[in-house]
Amino acid sequence: MRIFTDHPKAIGETYGQHFAHATGFGLSMIAGGLACIAHALFPWVCLTTGSDTIRRLYRSMVTGRADLIELDKFESQFDWVI
Repeated sequence: MRIFTDHPKAIGETYGQHFAHATGFGLSMIAGGLACIAHALFPWVCLTTGSDTIRRLYRSMVTGRADLIELDKFESQFDWVI
């Protein structure tokens, strides 16, 4: 069923790897959101948890993916060598 494998394959993951990463991201976003709500109610708690979560997820997704994209571009230059 390509519907389950096309996107993971496009980003260099298996379905299982994608499931694990996406689930981890989702749980992190929920935890960060709850921390923001707790901070809204009690301004002295979770002072940086929400922004720390955003920065961590950004680094993981955007910076990590950018490195993979650059590597893929570099490697694709040599497909003709074989």
